[in-house]
This record gives sequence, structure tokens and C-alpha cells, in this order.
Amino acid sequence: VILYRAFHNKIFLAAARMSQQKPESKKEEFRRYLEGAGVLDALTKVLVGLYEEPEKPQDPLEFLKVHLHGCPPDTVDAEALRKEVQQLQTRNQELEEQVSQLQAALAKYESEPPESGK
Repeated sequence: VILYRAFHNKIFLAAARMSQQKPESKKEEFRRYLEGAGVLDALTKVLVGLYEEPEKPQDPLEFLKVHLHGCPPDTVDAEALRKEVQQLQTRNQELEEQVSQLQAALAKYESEPPESGK
């Protein structure tokens, strides 16, 4: 996400600079910018990979996202994390209920008059 924002900001700044130039020179500067940043190579590599896929993916956009990112999304870990979050939320709720019960018991104990020393 951070790299995406940094890339997006660079593109925005480059586009703002180019808005004051002639259209052809703007396009050329933008192309040089993308080439210098390695964007054109990365896009070309991913598109060639998609072209060479023996079985074309049903969602080519997802293919591009996964391959531009550099590694496939780890759905197993994401699912495990979701399960762990659910378990921790359940345990947290149980502990909050236990705290409430203990606070009520403590308040009741504190409100009872002390027994005489028999």
C-alpha cells in the first residue's frame, strides 16, 4: 500500500508538471518517467506472462494484480488469521463477562457489613 501511494504520488506530480507542456513532450516525458521507474518493464513482463499462459485465467485483472505484486496472495494465512481473530474476539467477550461478574461480586462483598470477630 505504501509503495502504491508513493508510486501514485510520483505519477501525480509528473502529470502536474507535464500539464504545463505541449502534449507530445508531455507524453514523452511521462513515458521516460515510467521507463526509468521500471514500470514499463514490469508491465511488459506481466503481460507477456499472461499471453504465454497455456490456460487463460478467468480474471485477467486478478492475474495482473497477483503478478505485479510479486507473489500470490496467501489465502491460507488470511483464513487462519480470520479464524484466530474470531477466536480471540470470543475469548475477549468471555473475559469481559467474567470481569463484570467479578466486579459485581466484589461490589456485593464490599457493601456487606463486616462480621463481628467471633
